[in-house]
Amino acid sequence: MTYAAPVEEMAATLKAAAGLERAVADGLYGDLTVEDVTAVLEEAARFAGDVIAPLNRPGDAAGTPLENGVVTLPAAHREAYKAWAEAGWNALPGPEEFGGQGLPLVVSVACTEMWNAASMAFSLGPLLTIGAVEALEKHGSDELKERYLAKLVSGEWMGTMNLTEPQAGSDLAALRAKAERAGDGTYLITGTKIFITYGEHDLTDNIVHLVLARLPDAPAGTRGISLFLVPKILPDGSRNDLRCSGIEHKLGIHGSPTCTMSYGDDGGATGWLIGEENRGLACMFTMMNNARLNVGIQGVAIAERAYQGALAYAKERRQGRAPGASGPGMSPIIEHPDIRRMLLTMKAQTAASRAICYRTAAALDRARLAGDPAERERAAAQGALLTPVAKAYSTDIGVEVASLGIQVHGGMGFIEETGAAQHLRDSRIAPIYEGTNGIQAIDLVTRKLPLAGGEAVRAEIASMRATVRALMNKGEVFGMTAARLRDAVESLDRATSFLQRALAGNDPTAALAGATPYLRLFGLASGGTLLAEIALAAGADEAGAARIALCRFFAENIAVGAAGLEASVVDGGGFAVDAALALAS
Repeated sequence: MTYAAPVEEMAATLKAAAGLERAVADGLYGDLTVEDVTAVLEEAARFAGDVIAPLNRPGDAAGTPLENGVVTLPAAHREAYKAWAEAGWNALPGPEEFGGQGLPLVVSVACTEMWNAASMAFSLGPLLTIGAVEALEKHGSDELKERYLAKLVSGEWMGTMNLTEPQAGSDLAALRAKAERAGDGTYLITGTKIFITYGEHDLTDNIVHLVLARLPDAPAGTRGISLFLVPKILPDGSRNDLRCSGIEHKLGIHGSPTCTMSYGDDGGATGWLIGEENRGLACMFTMMNNARLNVGIQGVAIAERAYQGALAYAKERRQGRAPGASGPGMSPIIEHPDIRRMLLTMKAQTAASRAICYRTAAALDRARLAGDPAERERAAAQGALLTPVAKAYSTDIGVEVASLGIQVHGGMGFIEETGAAQHLRDSRIAPIYEGTNGIQAIDLVTRKLPLAGGEAVRAEIASMRATVRALMNKGEVFGMTAARLRDAVESLDRATSFLQRALAGNDPTAALAGATPYLRLFGLASGGTLLAEIALAAGADEAGAARIALCRFFAENIAVGAAGLEASVVDGGGFAVDAALALAS
């Protein structure tokens, strides 16, 4: 099982779907050029394939054993992480003031795809560190920034995010971890956190935990949560009052330590406030919003890895006689139409998800870097609108594509030695963490559709329609692409209007009942039209013809599901009332 990053496809997606060339021309990225970005991608591809990918299977087999409070990772992981940090990859998106390279989010996201395709378990640690850097840079005091940011940016230290507790998963209002003022500007943290990715390990000398907890006089609910920086090793070199009390035995990502963390067994772990008291959730969401996009790209990454494995197997495995086969013997299974359908479904869904994630990252870049305040505001609304789609649609696709990968392998896909099963096991967490995909759908419908008075979603639909118009009269090579994508966009438009009326009419049940199929519908329409933009920008060469063919397959075989999703949104919500009867038997 090997991985080779599809640099050419990634670069084409950055240019056509994410508007890289326009951003460079606008001066959005300073003196960064398209050629610079391509060079970064090519070097990242080499590191991902040569250094990280070999860790994937051994890490899955070895796991992350815990003994006497210490998690030990394989020696190869420690060597790879050291090489990762020394090569500057951890610093790629970091602030230049603290040793980072300050590259755009869209470039970081493309590289993140490669790291996670090579080994999702290995790459989770750095992903959390990047999030900790974002939260600390935006909300931390100057003293905390000076003490911790440079070492987090360089990768010398790693960071974590501590939200979940046994009784408080997605509902943070139920959080019970406590923080007491120590009287010297620090706080004493006590409580238990679960599902903490890379909460303990031996890759770095220090681990910087960002922990949500409540002060004694905090108001109830999410308004009473504060965020604290709680390091494993204190500034004086002593060990803080925190420990890993257990390691979860998981379905997948076995090479990533998922820890239960205990704070304050001996009186309280020392922590420092990030931001203001009782305003911790706003600080944490700085970390979580980009984390959700990065989890979406994990879905793309696993899908790409699963597709590559299935494609290689289909070329080698011989079974039966394909239609029109000539010569003696069995045909490679890739010549059978049903196998081709599965492989094209895998590739098209992966490409569509990639385009959505890159487009989201580009919007978030423009929201941060554009000179015109009105343009920043529009881009921020677009990025906010697309983030739940990028997270949920792409991670659902990751699971579906990994499952199809097993199907292409047949019985050998059910055998661990081919590696196909690991992709499905690893992918299954992504629709769950960083806010379940159901929560993403609720966020999309209840919070993001109303953005800018509904203008954000209308602008995105208008952009999709413009792409469909550009497809008209493009010739037989596009087949029914324009018609099928037009139908998908109009289904999205009608479903959007229905949900907006439900929200305006104070009918949250109807809106929430349709949220999940609506997000999927959004993904189909957005992904299909972005593939069309890539196809329209393609050259008259073999690669260009392949992009047109992939876009056409998506439109004629996948986007046609939009009408059914629209019906589910508009007419299928009765189950919310009838569910008690149906589930009683």
